[in-house]
Amino acid sequence: MNKKPESTGLHSAGTGTRVVWGGEQVKHPYNATQTPIVASAAYGYDDIDQWYDVALGKAPGFIYSRMSNPTVEVLEAKLCALENAESAVAFSSGMAAISSVLYSFLQHGQRVVSTKDSYGGTNKIFEEFLPRMGVAVTLCETFDHQQIEREIAKGCDVLYLETPTNPTLKIVDIQRLVAAAKQVGALVVADNTFATPLNQNPLALGVDVVIHSATKFLSGHGDVLGGLVCGSETLMAQVRHYREINGAALDPFSAYLIIRGIKTLALRVRQQQHSARALAEFLGSEPLVESVNYPGLPNHPNHAVACAQMRGFGAIVSFVLVGGMDTVKLLLPRLRYAHCAGNLGAVETIYGPARTTSHVENTLEERLALGISEGLVRVSVGIEDTDDLLADLKQAFAWVRRSLQPDAAVQTSLAEPCVEAAN
Repeated sequence: MNKKPESTGLHSAGTGTRVVWGGEQVKHPYNATQTPIVASAAYGYDDIDQWYDVALGKAPGFIYSRMSNPTVEVLEAKLCALENAESAVAFSSGMAAISSVLYSFLQHGQRVVSTKDSYGGTNKIFEEFLPRMGVAVTLCETFDHQQIEREIAKGCDVLYLETPTNPTLKIVDIQRLVAAAKQVGALVVADNTFATPLNQNPLALGVDVVIHSATKFLSGHGDVLGGLVCGSETLMAQVRHYREINGAALDPFSAYLIIRGIKTLALRVRQQQHSARALAEFLGSEPLVESVNYPGLPNHPNHAVACAQMRGFGAIVSFVLVGGMDTVKLLLPRLRYAHCAGNLGAVETIYGPARTTSHVENTLEERLALGISEGLVRVSVGIEDTDDLLADLKQAFAWVRRSLQPDAAVQTSLAEPCVEAAN
């Protein structure tokens, strides 16, 4: 194992300071002020004994970039500073991180307990891939903490949590469920992508392993894939070994982009969640909206839990449209300041229905069984001016209401030029 770059004195610093300096309080080659991209597959040694010591982890250094890389290690150290973790492991995508954690800690004959409201790719692992390995999977109703506790008590090796959930924004009480899991000796894993380390630190709430899709808010610019996992060094050694053998390592250029993105995380999220709250409040008053999902709203079913374990409520809002997919197809193309795409967490606002974003891998029947209607739209709120985003959404809804009225005004509006969102 290579010694991670140290971040001295950062334990008492604010998050705005840690996103900038975490993992980077080191002297770079050539006195560079920015982390260099070390694009080397292998690292050479003239001294065979030194080479061997590095290979065994007895001495610091690098052997092969599938195992470790200087640029990637800075990113891992930065996440440690943000999540207050001992160690971190970077992956080539968020799903590589999620699957590698599950495959690292589960084997034939064991049992995992989770909720129905996990990300669609995660759900596929639970429903399709883990059962092939002989792993028993139980998915509970997300809001039913008593059901989750009962299933944990029956025997559980891994408890997997996602909070807030994607795309329904449900909240689970982390500390309550961690207590139940520890009673049976279960490992607790939490996907913290939506909350980000700025708003929630699951390790501080008793979770053992925290996962991030670095593609999303951490990178923040929609131009790179990556995943990060953190926890104790003992647990991360197992995850790192799995990555080394299975090969889903993060490349140094992607690591550099994520490092650069994280440095503005605090600024971005501050603006994003300010606008998210404003959009959520407006959507709650819109007649064409059946329901709004945002943990920052007082009427959210688990608003009190969110207040207790989060410092902010994030930049994702979802809502269900009256008329389902027919209304979705009318509304989204009318938005001027939005992409219609499958990503989230970027500086631009992004809209998309669950069937083409979070749960594109699932069939209609599977989505409905998970409580995800065809009219559900997920909004990843960007850093644009709040007033512009609100005005954009209001004009799009106004157009939809006119188009649903069978009169001459509709024909006039249909003839107007449409500024469609890029996707």
